Amino acid sequence: MRYTVALTGGIGSGKSTIARAFADLGIDVVDADVIARQVVEPGQPALREIAEKFGAEVLNADGTLNRASLRQRIFSSPADKQWLNELLHPLIHQQTRRQLAESQSLWCLWVVPLLVENNLHKLADRVLVVDVDPATQLARTMARDNISREQASNILAAQATREARLAVADDVIDNSGAPEAVLPLVAALNQRYCALAMSAEQDKKHEHNDTF
Repeated sequence: MRYTVALTGGIGSGKSTIARAFADLGIDVVDADVIARQVVEPGQPALREIAEKFGAEVLNADGTLNRASLRQRIFSSPADKQWLNELLHPLIHQQTRRQLAESQSLWCLWVVPLLVENNLHKLADRVLVVDVDPATQLARTMARDNISREQASNILAAQATREARLAVADDVIDNSGAPEAVLPLVAALNQRYCALAMSAEQDKKHEHNDTF
């Protein structure tokens, strides 16, 4: 398994911006959100099970998942939400492990929006938190998703607190400014992670040699 850095942050913090910056430096990125979409694409067994459970109204005309309709269904039913989580989480976890194992870069970036909420931080070698103040989160979320302040506030309230994320962080990027402002920080962190990955690889070799 590649040396893995988990990237997390609240909604509107700019995780995608940071992930793209690392990708531009040649680092493999495994994104939990992308995988979550892949496992419910047309033709996937999970989508068929979802349609059987909730009916054709959770499908669009082209056979893709109608996310808004599904969200509405599970929002009002904890039992339905649990059923969906029990179906999807093992599939997402399996695909995540496969992609991490196939990574070819010196270290791998694992983007996990709900890292803290799902207590996954111990599965990574290191945790990088993208941090912005709540006012910036609100403004960005409202602008990006074209939603009201109340809706954005509700989303923020449902996520882990800023303090909870910072409590598990090994490294923090302040992403309150312009996207290009973080590029030097990303470059410096990449150098650090490359060094840590090489050191971890050396330790593994020594352990292997000591065993024989």
